[in-house]
Amino acid sequence: MPNKSPYRVVQWTTGNVGKSSVTAIASNPNLELVGCYAWSDDKVGRDVGVLAGIEPLGVSATNDVDALLALKPDVVVYNPMWIDVDELVRILEAGVNVVASASFITGGNLGDGRDRIAAACEKGGSTMFGSGVSPGFAELLAIVAANACDRVDKVTIAESADTTLYDSPDTERPVGFDKHIDDPELQPMAAEGTAVFAEAVQLIADAIGVELDEIKCVSEYAKTTQDLPMASWTIKAGHVAGVYASWQGIVNGKTVIDINVRWKKGQTLEPDWQLDGDGWKITIDGRPTVNMQVGFLPPMDMIESATSIEDFFVLGHIMTALPPIHAIPAVVAAAPGIATYNDLPLTLPRGVARVS
Repeated sequence: MPNKSPYRVVQWTTGNVGKSSVTAIASNPNLELVGCYAWSDDKVGRDVGVLAGIEPLGVSATNDVDALLALKPDVVVYNPMWIDVDELVRILEAGVNVVASASFITGGNLGDGRDRIAAACEKGGSTMFGSGVSPGFAELLAIVAANACDRVDKVTIAESADTTLYDSPDTERPVGFDKHIDDPELQPMAAEGTAVFAEAVQLIADAIGVELDEIKCVSEYAKTTQDLPMASWTIKAGHVAGVYASWQGIVNGKTVIDINVRWKKGQTLEPDWQLDGDGWKITIDGRPTVNMQVGFLPPMDMIESATSIEDFFVLGHIMTALPPIHAIPAVVAAAPGIATYNDLPLTLPRGVARVS
């Protein structure tokens, strides 16, 4: 599709990440919000700006998918918690591009669902792209770092986070949090709940031109020795409050890619995992070895206006929402099909510099 600006955008859902998307779209002169899909009936008919916690935007949320597609937007910013293949096929077949934050990097974990998405792209002449902060942005940084090397032996992306104040049982229980440490169903949960990281391993492999023999997940768990109350749920003593998952790309029995996450809650873990801060350590072992440590902090105006620690949680939502949004121009210009960072030019943060 031809590259043009401003890009006409339909926002899909207004959960935590979706709210940050709406805010970013509304403030970006290169984007025009023309519609919004409401997942819950109580949001239908309400102003999208109000739903996002900003000023009214004059656009009402609707659950009428046909009406939204009839607007002929350039792109849907797709921010549900989980992928809905039927929904995506409907959008893509209508000729509307999609940038998603909902557990999609290559689509490899969707089985024949990926084939359906690819076929919908071909039918509609549209492009499907997925990113986020991790996986997504973190892998882009690793790919950029590897550009300094004339030999790459191993790529490691290690994420660590104390998620004690992160209150999202719907996304944390599927990876093993809150299960009894001896529950026979526990062991595969980290792999099942973090399966999108296998797609991230494949993304890195494609970027460095390596054909993998195997992608596997190695997981570990830690229990809390005391009841651990949080905002909306409590993890009981003896239940999982720490999850580690290492997704590894193997060639000739050697791990050449390791994308791992270590998440913990509270200060009563057994074993007592010690984290070296929140963020990512990216290491490209090779010639030269490139080390990158990535963290994030709030700006001073946010610190000055904050009334509680919860005010800073939006930073995670912003970092999840913006990588797909910054890819919009490249995705709109891309050939039909499923696109990854390996298929697009470097995405650019246009429209966000505040110089006045």
